Amino acid sequence: MNTWKQYQDQNKERFLEELLALLRIPSISAKSEHNGDMLICAKAVEQALKQAGAPVTKIYETVGHPIVYGEIITDPGFPTVLVYGHYDVQPADPLELWHSSPFDPAIKDGKIYARGACDDKGQFYMHVKALEIMTQTKSLCTNIKFIIEGEEEIGSPNLAQFVKAHKDLLKADVILISDTAMISMDTPSIDIGVRGLSYIEIEVTGPNRDLHSGVYGGAVANPITILSKMIASCHDENNHITIPGFYDDVLSSTDAERKKMAEAPFDETEFKTDLGIQHLWGEKGYSTNERTGIRPTLEVNGIWGGYTGEGAKTVLPSKAFAKISCRLVPNQSSEKITSMILAHFKKIAPAFVTVNAFEHHGGEPYITPIDSHEYQSAAKAIAATFGKDPIPVRGGGSIPICALFEKELNVKIVFMGFGLDSDNLHSPNEKYDIVNFYKGIETIPYFHQFFAENKS
Repeated sequence: MNTWKQYQDQNKERFLEELLALLRIPSISAKSEHNGDMLICAKAVEQALKQAGAPVTKIYETVGHPIVYGEIITDPGFPTVLVYGHYDVQPADPLELWHSSPFDPAIKDGKIYARGACDDKGQFYMHVKALEIMTQTKSLCTNIKFIIEGEEEIGSPNLAQFVKAHKDLLKADVILISDTAMISMDTPSIDIGVRGLSYIEIEVTGPNRDLHSGVYGGAVANPITILSKMIASCHDENNHITIPGFYDDVLSSTDAERKKMAEAPFDETEFKTDLGIQHLWGEKGYSTNERTGIRPTLEVNGIWGGYTGEGAKTVLPSKAFAKISCRLVPNQSSEKITSMILAHFKKIAPAFVTVNAFEHHGGEPYITPIDSHEYQSAAKAIAATFGKDPIPVRGGGSIPICALFEKELNVKIVFMGFGLDSDNLHSPNEKYDIVNFYKGIETIPYFHQFFAENKS
């Protein structure tokens, strides 16, 4: 419908300014000092939904951060689309590596640089503006519900309880999520799945206090050394994870699926140049696309202990710590893997240290069938605005709530992300191309149109 594009072109500068205002709110869910900002951001999201045309909006309090809900029920006979997103963002540390302030959005070379620009404020806000376009042009052909949470970046600890308690409120025919990426604007793609997640923390304790490394060094085990050895033992010479049973439930991809992944465009030189590395690393026998899509991983997200301040301090530390996450693939259970790796680290600990290991959070892997009408509606929408069919790919990231959504609401999820893998998610200088932001707004109404046609 040309009226959609006309309305967007007439209002696109306002759309952008509204997003920049949302990005200025430091809604960091992981840090308690930002609890006030979380509420401010939730209220801003609710107001945006109201202004876009949702007659029913509400902020639901949780024991953590608020959940924002909105809906517009145009016709009980229309299919219902539930849009999920999150307004919380990752911490911006290390601040010294940002080229501009993370919460004072800067536009450079057509890109918005700010924490949350792509993950996920820029992406869920596309749906808010698409709603405005459809209400203002009187072209709604679906009922639309929004659930925008504030705890995705810390594992959505309270969303599961909310979903279970509000099944009637959230009842829908499909869940639409824009929190993923595509290959490029020249090669559009749709994530047909995301990996699951298991996240743990390990504490290794040696002596009962920090010691003088000259007096005690060589006679007492250093917890940092021991922890490093334990972590290193988790991969063999082929970068295969050595934890017994780790791969037992992995659903292997067929030769046809692997061939299709191999056909997806991938410029290894550009990939390495962008990251400033000379060589790629990973599990032997798999391509880069496979390693980041269909294979499970184990990564150290942080490691610390001893003296890390300015200057030197010759200390043999009492404790060492690490945060470790595993990305999981279909058939793997986050609960099972978490129990497995917690037990493994306790088992391999030598007698001269003690180990305390515990879970932070987890989530299950998720796959969308490409022959489903939900996926086909998204593919047709992408083709309508990009002029070419999207490539189905597996996403490497995790959205912990997906499997629970399907289980509790009995509907399929469609991922329609417009970010890029190079958008520095969770890193300094996160960005989102303005072209991608506008293209998402342009494309989303077509999903509603095609989904309504398919459901009729």
